[in-house]
Amino acid sequence: MKKIIIAAVAENGVIGRSNGEMPWKSKEEFQHFRNTTLGFPIIMGRKTFDSLGKPLAGRLNIVLSTKNDYIIANDDVKVFTDFQSALDFCQSQNFEKVFIIGGGVIFELAIKIADEMIISIMKFSAEGDVFFPQISEKKWKLLSKEERSEFTIFRYVRREHESKQN
Repeated sequence: MKKIIIAAVAENGVIGRSNGEMPWKSKEEFQHFRNTTLGFPIIMGRKTFDSLGKPLAGRLNIVLSTKNDYIIANDDVKVFTDFQSALDFCQSQNFEKVFIIGGGVIFELAIKIADEMIISIMKFSAEGDVFFPQISEKKWKLLSKEERSEFTIFRYVRREHESKQN
């Protein structure tokens, strides 16, 4: 199962606000996100899920929360208290891939174990207090770059020698 980080990042590294909100709206980037993740499970933190207001359609929404009593009564949502349990569940369901969609704490965990990253670098800076982790060229190889009007999509794959150590 491929573990793929997908994120929209402002030029200054901002991905959001600590309350889970995105500091911008981009129809073009949301369309790219939807087209890429549709049909696959998405893993996110509780604040990210709460900021969405509802589960994202066409995908199993997996929410990570350290609160044992955090419950969502919806068949399209599963809640786990730790990242590894969520990944183990996805593996047990034989998903081809799973997308990790944030926020900051989840990206910090995921960047250590992800196989690929799809990063949309927006063509502007934004105000916020949550940042995407540094991407190490020693650990990540840039596969492709695709220009869009509001952002550039960078596709990365973990370098081979790194994946064997994990």
